[in-house]
Amino acid sequence: MKKLERRGLPASGLLLLLLWTLLPPGSGPKMVPGEGLAPGDEHAERGDVPGWVMITLMSAALVAGLLALAGPALEGLFNQAMSKVGK
Repeated sequence: MKKLERRGLPASGLLLLLLWTLLPPGSGPKMVPGEGLAPGDEHAERGDVPGWVMITLMSAALVAGLLALAGPALEGLFNQAMSKVGK
């Protein structure tokens, strides 16, 4: 299987970058408070799901970016360590 790369980014990094640039700001699902809840299920505190989703996506993008930048160096360190262990 061919590894898709452009400017040193792996395919997963390219996909995240593409999704991040194509989605307009505020394009997530819009929910009205209390919509879709059964009577009696209204909670005073429902949590901040969109915030957690954004944090998760930003973390994934950060990891993909760091891996794209440091991947070759980490691979070199790993190969060097494995060659020392194999001796």
